[in-house]
Amino acid sequence: MIERRGIVVHLHHLKQVKALRKYGHVQYISKRMKYAVLYCDLDDAEETARKLEKLQYVRSVQLSMKPFIKTEFENAKPDKAKEYDYKGGI
Repeated sequence: MIERRGIVVHLHHLKQVKALRKYGHVQYISKRMKYAVLYCDLDDAEETARKLEKLQYVRSVQLSMKPFIKTEFENAKPDKAKEYDYKGGI
C-alpha cells in the first residue's frame, strides 16, 4: 500500500473545490467552515502543499502529522480492573 498524508485546505469560496481534485483525493468538504480535506502520496505532500498555497482561492494549507506519530506504546500500566478474575466461583 502507498502511504498517504492528509492536507487541510482553507478556502475563501467553495466554488473552486472541484479544482482541488487534480492535487489529490478530496475526502471531506466543510461548507460551513469553508475547508476541504484531501489526501495525496506521502512523498508528494509537501510539494503539493506549496502548489496549493500559491493559488488565489486558498487561504491557508495545513499538513497532517499523523504518519509521523508513534502509535505503538511501551511500558503501559495494566488496568487494575482487568487484574481481578470476577468469574471465579466460590
